[in-house]
Amino acid sequence: MRKLKANGNELIALAAEDAGCTFFAGYPITPSSEVMSILSKRFPLIERKFIQMEDEIGSICAAIGASLTGKRSMTNTSGPGMSLKAEQIGQAHMAEIPLVIVNVMRGGPATGLPTRTSQGDVLQSRAPTHGDVKTIVLAPSTTSECYTETVRAFNLAERFMQPVILLSDETLAHTSRDVLIPDLSEIQKTLVTRRVNYLSDYQPCDVKDDEPAILNPFFTGKPYHITGLFHDKTDFPTEKPDLCQQLIDRQFRKVDNHLRDIEKVEKYRYDDADYLIVCYGSVYLSARDAADTLRKEGLHVGIFCPKTLWPSPVKRLEDASKKFDASNILVVEMNKGQYLREVERAMGKRLPFLSKVNGRLFEPPEIMNKIREMHHGV
Repeated sequence: MRKLKANGNELIALAAEDAGCTFFAGYPITPSSEVMSILSKRFPLIERKFIQMEDEIGSICAAIGASLTGKRSMTNTSGPGMSLKAEQIGQAHMAEIPLVIVNVMRGGPATGLPTRTSQGDVLQSRAPTHGDVKTIVLAPSTTSECYTETVRAFNLAERFMQPVILLSDETLAHTSRDVLIPDLSEIQKTLVTRRVNYLSDYQPCDVKDDEPAILNPFFTGKPYHITGLFHDKTDFPTEKPDLCQQLIDRQFRKVDNHLRDIEKVEKYRYDDADYLIVCYGSVYLSARDAADTLRKEGLHVGIFCPKTLWPSPVKRLEDASKKFDASNILVVEMNKGQYLREVERAMGKRLPFLSKVNGRLFEPPEIMNKIREMHHGV
């Protein structure tokens, strides 16, 4: 293990380098700019490509183009930039182009609170473009996880041939901590290699009905077509109803049929808990302090913290709903309930909710007071 002192943005940049990212395109935006700044200095030194584009749209277009040549590619931004990237996120989904998109959340809507924290992009990350797409969205909840979840994002992008969104927030981005991260040699053992097919009769989408397309790196072997239109196995456009249906169904099944490879949840002091806090992102550390303190008061509190927000861990949430009464489950978010509805849908219950949208992180006493109210039936 490597021990260092770093903040979340620094660790995202380091993870991108260690995960084999060789192309970055971006545009400065608070509170994610440090990722770009670090890579602008590091990548030229190690013969990797960095480019600052003229805007957010150009950034994701460049990253998509680099990915098509077989490079592990990344762009990063915050909420307003995600809005600008929406059309090309759809392009990458439809054409099945792997890409990591880092979104360091800040207060919104619009310009909002650029230098403050938020979890306001959760629903946007589930449906970041028009049409039907099955997104994979990872949410680190500690500083060290900004590193490990970034590595995982690259592996999932290559495995499922689609964009993967890393959903960080301003608190994680700018909080420096002493962290332990895996040695580079251990990371390299875990890296997923993109599939290729150099057979003479190769067709990009001639795959099983729950597998991603196989896109050979451009300029290596047989040429093929890329389109954002509905397409057949040859990747050429089609409007045949059965083929259009099959295409989107397959893109959903390639995720839904392999949830074990995608889902990740942390349960903290869960087994003997009477009360459960459901949270994610930087709220987790405040919730953990609150749970530890409440246990000293005799209230057994545990935490359910998804690291993969989308697809949501429905089965695990269902299991939690069988263990805890609805009145004893508290959902805590820095938004107006963007994940609450999904938790309630999975659990089949209306749940207590604690919300904050003023750009400030939850303090442990705020969570503790809400649990005490629930305990006393207030």
